[in-house]
Amino acid sequence: MRPYDNVFALTKAQQSANRVLGGQARHIFLRGGSRSGKTFVLLRALVVRALKEPGSRHGVFRYRLTALKATILRDTFPKVMRLCFPNVFYRLERQESIVSFTNGSSIFFGGLDDAQRTEKILGLEFATIYLNEASQISYGARNMLLTRLAQRCGLVTKEYIDANPPMMDHWLYALFEAGIEPKSGEEISDRSLYATLILNPESNRNNLSLDYLSQLEALPERERRRFLLGEFQTVVEGALWRLESFRRAAVVTHETRPAVAAGMRRIIVAVDPSGASGPEDMRSDEIGIVVCGVDWTGVGHVLDDCSVRDGPVGWANRALRAFDEWGAERIVAERNFGGALVEAMLRSVRPQAAVKMVNAARGKAARAEPVAALYDLGRVTHHGRFSALEDQLCHFSVHGYRGAKSPDRADAMVWGLSELMLSVPAMARWEAVPGIGLSR
Repeated sequence: MRPYDNVFALTKAQQSANRVLGGQARHIFLRGGSRSGKTFVLLRALVVRALKEPGSRHGVFRYRLTALKATILRDTFPKVMRLCFPNVFYRLERQESIVSFTNGSSIFFGGLDDAQRTEKILGLEFATIYLNEASQISYGARNMLLTRLAQRCGLVTKEYIDANPPMMDHWLYALFEAGIEPKSGEEISDRSLYATLILNPESNRNNLSLDYLSQLEALPERERRRFLLGEFQTVVEGALWRLESFRRAAVVTHETRPAVAAGMRRIIVAVDPSGASGPEDMRSDEIGIVVCGVDWTGVGHVLDDCSVRDGPVGWANRALRAFDEWGAERIVAERNFGGALVEAMLRSVRPQAAVKMVNAARGKAARAEPVAALYDLGRVTHHGRFSALEDQLCHFSVHGYRGAKSPDRADAMVWGLSELMLSVPAMARWEAVPGIGLSR
């Protein structure tokens, strides 16, 4: 530890993020939920660089200068210096918003909402630029700042960024998650220069009140995912599902499972197989394994998501374990991938397993649309939050599936609810229920 640097002021998660900040990446994006300590970690890393290299210049930027002064200059920056650098003297020139250290290094704090201030920035060169709350900063403004990342000194120039993740159509997602240049759409030539770190409120629990975390947990689903889980939000034209449309019941625990299962008229385990050879086979999709039920009023229920990345014996055992745990009546699996091999694998583990094979005669979106109509009618309930499954559902549109990989979990769920609620026997049984209609 440096004699001036108290690393123990950071949480364990923040210390892990700090190690990446000192690595080889030149452009580092720290995303996460609200009050997770992102700004604290990045300001500390920036001060370390300033103290390490005498005469170096660094810049912290936000869209509005007034917000930067209120949140950073008057709050977070003094806290960083007090906790991490208690023996370091610095001088703050409030009118110019510049912090100076005794080794000649300085930190410039600037806003991007005024032409005069922007011109002043263009007259300076920096060894580090830090974009605070970058979801509010345009791609053009970010690129203008990069032209100022040009000070020649003993430091490798670096760009730090933090944000609560915005929508997926934002330049942050394209650049750091998709690995493409936001304007041209071309792939970034050297991905090793870019790094994304995730820091969420849970990892900063010791510095937050339980009431605050409870407030984040109680937010509507879209805001909860952004400000608690630090997730980007999907933007799909003509989406069949939206995060705010999911009806929810309490998550099922080992203790409550028997009572929940008893309330179901039918339960099945739906399987969407893939060609994965084992847990380390990251080139293949996961095997979607979703437990679905329908109650005595005709409402469908998504009870559990048991999807895995495993070899044939592994996923077959997981599907059969879910079958036993829930007292399901059968396993429904797609025949198209591997043909009879899927059924053969299940029966090799349990010869008398109740298995029904189904054929994908239509495309994914065509199969998904009638199930999405059931959600529109309020006829499906999720027991808890299934983040990976729901993210895949939100990438389905009337034009097809828009996700990056195969919707393994969503496909399994569609098979399950279709079997329970849209098969010919199920339709005949519930055709008299008021409000059931599958046109969209």
